Amino acid sequence: MNHRKLYKDLPNIYCLHFNECDPKKCTALKLKKFKLLKFIPAIKNSLKKAIILNPFSHIELTAEDRNLIQKYGIIVIDCSWKNLTKLRKFNMINERRLPPLIAANPVNYGKWEKLSSVEAIAASLFITGFKEDAKLILSKFSWGDSFIKINNLK
Repeated sequence: MNHRKLYKDLPNIYCLHFNECDPKKCTALKLKKFKLLKFIPAIKNSLKKAIILNPFSHIELTAEDRNLIQKYGIIVIDCSWKNLTKLRKFNMINERRLPPLIAANPVNYGKWEKLSSVEAIAASLFITGFKEDAKLILSKFSWGDSFIKINNLK
């Protein structure tokens, strides 16, 4: 069954996946399994217009980015926190960083700005007004509600 049909109103969510984490703990792989995001090999063509989450961006994501997400989607880059320097090279027009948030995932619980891919995506969806979509994505994880609570996302 194509789960994506069940989520037809969900904005397009993409992942540039570097395959560097434990597959059992990888939130991007779990979202892919549920067909809530699509892995992409590169950021090209119309994806260059999507919002790309990059903690090195000089621009913070705001509610005004909603239209870009609705039209072109959102891209999370899934790599090890040890290899973050890879993200410096992207330099795309619609790169955005998130405001400071606290991780609720079991690997980095309680750490500032060490979010998993699902936390980054959900935070982006909350900020841009796709709140029900953010809750849907987080509902796939036992700790999803904790992320919402500790960051006071509404």
